[in-house]
Amino acid sequence: MSPIQIPQSAIRNITIYPVIMAVPEAVKDLTPKERVKFLSRQARRALEISAEKSSVRLGKLEQDKQNAPLPFDGIYWSITHKIEYVGGVIAPCPIGIDIEKICSRTKALFQKTATEAEWLLADKTFETFFRYWTAKEAVLKTAGIGLRALSKCRVIRVPDERHLDIEYDAITYHIQHHYHNDHIASVVKNSYAIDWTVV
Repeated sequence: MSPIQIPQSAIRNITIYPVIMAVPEAVKDLTPKERVKFLSRQARRALEISAEKSSVRLGKLEQDKQNAPLPFDGIYWSITHKIEYVGGVIAPCPIGIDIEKICSRTKALFQKTATEAEWLLADKTFETFFRYWTAKEAVLKTAGIGLRALSKCRVIRVPDERHLDIEYDAITYHIQHHYHNDHIASVVKNSYAIDWTVV
């Protein structure tokens, strides 16, 4: 299914509302299967809040064979869930969101995630690693592609600590970050105005 076409001038006047929700501590005591189900439900609750803020009624949430979200009524959506936080966002064009806890990672994973040219654009820290990782994952979700295409995403510009640009498949994606409680979330901003909500 091809993306709906919305004039760029109209998109500049659209605000999207990414929502980050804390996960109750007790979830850690659930079995892995129960935990995944709970986190998925919680992420969809974050999506509901994003829809409410956009004055959109949430439709049926379905995925294709690759588990990429399918739009409902011309509205696109994306969710993310980790053990401490989940997130969700809707938009009138393909969208992606991701969240991760900032922690240590191996040198090998740094090399797998970005090239030396990309690392020269910003300080090579764990925070930068997760800026790159979450941004690339958000882009791949927007494109409806899995992490298998991670190496094809290239960070091409890092203007400040809350924004960066990624090139994938000859398209430039503008990313905005949100930091909260040792976590970083990334959403594909492009020409949208962004209004983050933390619940």
